[in-house]
Amino acid sequence: MKKLFNRIKNIFSQNKSQLDKEKGATMVEYAIMVALIAVVSVAIVRSLGTTVSTQFNSVNVALG
Repeated sequence: MKKLFNRIKNIFSQNKSQLDKEKGATMVEYAIMVALIAVVSVAIVRSLGTTVSTQFNSVNVALG
């Protein structure tokens, strides 16, 4: 998961340097960045959700 985060961070860094060269970013570029952030956020929440659910189930089984 950390590898994915670092990869996306690198993509944003590359895009930022390109945007700095231009006078302004278009709505399409902003939409792409927002979509990437949304995808990463959903992936992290789903991953954490599964982990938390597993932990709660373990506690539930231990309590009987």
